[in-house]
Amino acid sequence: MHPLAEQAAALTKDVIGAAIEVHRDKGPGLLESIYEWCLEIELELRGHTVRRQKEVVIDYKGHQRKEELRFDVLVDECLMVEVKAVEKVHPIHKAQLLSYMKLLDLPLGLVINFHSERLVDGVSRLVLPGADVPRSWA
Repeated sequence: MHPLAEQAAALTKDVIGAAIEVHRDKGPGLLESIYEWCLEIELELRGHTVRRQKEVVIDYKGHQRKEELRFDVLVDECLMVEVKAVEKVHPIHKAQLLSYMKLLDLPLGLVINFHSERLVDGVSRLVLPGADVPRSWA
């Protein structure tokens, strides 16, 4: 099992709850950047650590390069959240999240689409391939 799987799985409920609170307050129809900021504040109010960028080292055939990743929200160094405010979440949105998860070695991620009338209908959970996360957590 991935070393962060249990922590990330336990965190998803609180992150979704924080997103629901933001959606209740702001409703659908705003810019993604506003939802990102509000979600960041809500998560910090709930005692979580939130980051929006992180440096990673990319290895390729004996060569290394440092790269600064800019992503929506990384919660407690174990759960990546991709914030959307779109009519429909497309496969490219999920592929982007999976790329960040792979580069940061994170077992779980959430795509949260604030454009949805009911926020729970706009939440997708993604599991990093090979992370060995029990199905009940994904």
